[in-house]
Amino acid sequence: MSDSKHESTSLPQVGGSGDGGSPCAGCGGGRREFMFKVGVGLMGAGGVAAAAPVVSAMLGPGMRTYREQWVDLGPVASYPPGETRFATFTNPWTSPTDGLTDQTGCWVRHIPEGGEGARGETQSLDTSIGGPPPSNAFNPKAPNFQVFAVNCAHLGCPVRWFPQSRLFMCPCHGGVYYEDGSRASGPPPRSLFPYPAKIENDHLWIDAGRLPGLQEAP
Repeated sequence: MSDSKHESTSLPQVGGSGDGGSPCAGCGGGRREFMFKVGVGLMGAGGVAAAAPVVSAMLGPGMRTYREQWVDLGPVASYPPGETRFATFTNPWTSPTDGLTDQTGCWVRHIPEGGEGARGETQSLDTSIGGPPPSNAFNPKAPNFQVFAVNCAHLGCPVRWFPQSRLFMCPCHGGVYYEDGSRASGPPPRSLFPYPAKIENDHLWIDAGRLPGLQEAP
């Protein structure tokens, strides 16, 4: 009798299969496979999210379409005749996250009336169509001014102006340009990149909507 009482109070067996096996046999492998797939998916999504800003920064500037973006470089009186001076302006393509990097430089050359220097054919310096204009071309709205991007035409290093020798020189790889922006020597394949310019209300303006070097023909 004690045996029957013992059998009646024993704990029931967990499981529902007739052969005594667990109903969740194989569940562990399926769960691990599911979690692995979820992890791979999350890592892939994270990689895409991390790479998107880098790819955008690399390809975005060159894919932008040209449109005029006139920028004020200040009064004409700030650029005395016969001198080449450095000017800064805010990049019209700037974004809120750029900080101080939204500032861009250029070189402004003011040729005096009757001054030396070969003048090319007066033209609009429209860099939005065809190839780039020659470095000694002048804008009819600012015929005595040439404005050059600060970037060397080789690999984009900032060039410096040396008034003693009247040359632009690149400190990175030895590129040299004449004062009219044309190539003098070194690895650069062409002249400095010019900006279209105009004078309005005694202020010098440049069309900075086109990114020199990225949207210029070689």
